[in-house]
Amino acid sequence: MRKDLPSPLRKRTEPVVSEASPFDALAGKYDAWFDHDGKIIFATEVKALQKILPLLPKPWLEVGVGSGRFAQALGIATGIDPSVKLLTMARKRGITGFLVRGEEEFFHKRTFGTVFLIMTLCFVDSPEAVLEETHRILNNGGKLVLGIVFEDSPWGQFYQNKKEEGHNFYRHATFYRHRDVTELISQTGFIIENVVSTLFQEPDKVEVVELPRDGFLPGAGFTVVIARKVSTKSPKTHNWSHKI
Repeated sequence: MRKDLPSPLRKRTEPVVSEASPFDALAGKYDAWFDHDGKIIFATEVKALQKILPLLPKPWLEVGVGSGRFAQALGIATGIDPSVKLLTMARKRGITGFLVRGEEEFFHKRTFGTVFLIMTLCFVDSPEAVLEETHRILNNGGKLVLGIVFEDSPWGQFYQNKKEEGHNFYRHATFYRHRDVTELISQTGFIIENVVSTLFQEPDKVEVVELPRDGFLPGAGFTVVIARKVSTKSPKTHNWSHKI
């Protein structure tokens, strides 16, 4: 591990993830999507994330780093993921990766300036637990960055239909409405500071790389939410210990 990277809470000699990730069996197809069917979509999402990078304090961590595509494109040095095979790919792309779930206490408190969850929230068992752990490992005033497809968007409905059809990837996902995500952000000790929207082309009809637009726009297929860590939390109105 490079000396300038954050150190884990404790050294591990065995994998901490007891169950195989469903993405282990899909790793090759998942990673190939970025070079083929998803090439323009990925480029559009990266542009939206690049727009907000100057606002984000370092060091950076990506939770759910996958095969390292976003981390490599954005310059995120460190990532965690529960998939052995995807993490192997990320490491080959130069990412310092740890086999850890987002809910697990692995890093010291106040280790990172920014934590990214890019298309990750819809694949975790407990969004609340993941954001609470994110809050713990962020520096005071640190930033949370969510890259997300909202359920109540055209793209969210498109992916929800794929989920219901038993799609290999999306059958593992749970999509969330905009208002539920903003509520969860507040309940776990964050305040939203900025939002960027992109991907307004229709699903299956993406032909050009789009420029991001400022603010939350309901028609967007991909939304970037930047929130700052604060000490106060809003009262809970949902039980987030399980997926919505």
